[in-house]
Amino acid sequence: MTALGNGPALETDSLSARHWLGIGLALVTAAVHLVLGIDFLPHWMGAAFLVSTVGFGLGVVLVLVGYRRRFVYLLGVPFTAAQIVLWYALNQPAAVGDLSSAELIDKVAQVLLIAVLVVCYRRE
Repeated sequence: MTALGNGPALETDSLSARHWLGIGLALVTAAVHLVLGIDFLPHWMGAAFLVSTVGFGLGVVLVLVGYRRRFVYLLGVPFTAAQIVLWYALNQPAAVGDLSSAELIDKVAQVLLIAVLVVCYRRE
């Protein structure tokens, strides 16, 4: 446990490799959304991407400080799945070749993140 000033302490001792994998995947998708959000501003999609960035970042912080992890995993699954559904509804790609490298990286990270969240939820 590492103290963060007067705020909450990091509780990383209880994190397994699967937790760190999930954190890494969440940070990848947060980074993609951050870049897209900045690129899309001032369009409303820019704000939507930035809200997603904050959501993934908040999830990472809550896991790192050990705050209701099972609940965070449970919320993370539909939050991440909604990202995929909304992306598909807005873009309607016909094939994998239609995806940009950012989209491909993001969607692979999100699908893997959902799998990790389900495993973490079931094992805690």
